[in-house]
Amino acid sequence: MNVPFPRRTLGRQGLVVSAIGLGCMGMSDFYGPSDEAENLAVLNHALDIGVNFLDTADMYGVGRNEELLAKVLRTRRDEVALATKFGNVRAPNGDFLGIDGSPEYVAAACDASLKRLGVDHIDLYYQHRVDPKVPIEETVGAMARLVEAGKVRHLGLSEASGATVRRAAAVHPIAALQSEYSLWTRDVENDALLACRELGIGFVAYSPLGRGFLTGAIQNTSALADNDWRRQNPRFQDGNIDQNQRLVQAVTDLARERDATPAQLALAWLLHRGPDIVPIPGTRRTTRLDENAGAARIDLTLAEQRRLDEVLATHEVAGTRYPAANMSSVNA
Repeated sequence: MNVPFPRRTLGRQGLVVSAIGLGCMGMSDFYGPSDEAENLAVLNHALDIGVNFLDTADMYGVGRNEELLAKVLRTRRDEVALATKFGNVRAPNGDFLGIDGSPEYVAAACDASLKRLGVDHIDLYYQHRVDPKVPIEETVGAMARLVEAGKVRHLGLSEASGATVRRAAAVHPIAALQSEYSLWTRDVENDALLACRELGIGFVAYSPLGRGFLTGAIQNTSALADNDWRRQNPRFQDGNIDQNQRLVQAVTDLARERDATPAQLALAWLLHRGPDIVPIPGTRRTTRLDENAGAARIDLTLAEQRRLDEVLATHEVAGTRYPAANMSSVNA
């Protein structure tokens, strides 16, 4: 008998999703070339095994990622908890044009996403980055009107500070905050995650495997495609990458004791940080998808969790998580 994939609830409004989701960004952008047939196989396999929480954004591939998901949603919409985002504006050639949280843009971006996705509603609609030019109350007010119109079921924010989350939640219930959170990125524990727990808001952890680094598969950047964004990431740069390998090796050693992979241990650690946390690792291979999904069934003992905490305390991460230009847009 097949055991149903574990589920978790985001927020207090009843949004139920798989305990581990699937980040779809890399299928269309940032991590080098990919194969559409393989991407569709991964998406369908995710639904087959019960991973129903699919995460995209209008900026991924300048709309192409949403169009990719549309090919699956056409026949399997009822199986999917669909999340997408707006706010990072790109030109047709991919150039970044800035952040837009104006009410007019919120409405237009939602309609454009609905058209690309080929659906009549979005289950979870995030503001991708907070627009410093527009009060969060105005942006969330416009998002709330999408809920009233039936175009969106639940609202979310991404990379927002605790103060911003509190202001947003005063306008309309927020189901989830999506921000980077992993063994090597824990900033949210001292601010945004605290606000989420005060308000009963779920937390969606993106890049839970450190953009692939925590899997142990990336020893240096030479194996990455020339246009792979990670070549520009400070944590992958010479000097930093060598220091960060020590953390990965320590996690690998602990994973071996559990007969698990480093990726599974990293995801299991996140899942044990609280029942309100849902990681969304990305992948373009079904074997990796199955590996990641297996983490949902790993039960870490308190002793094992303490050992991981000791590893984190003794292996300092080298490098910021984004280049300086990108860091200015997070935790607004």
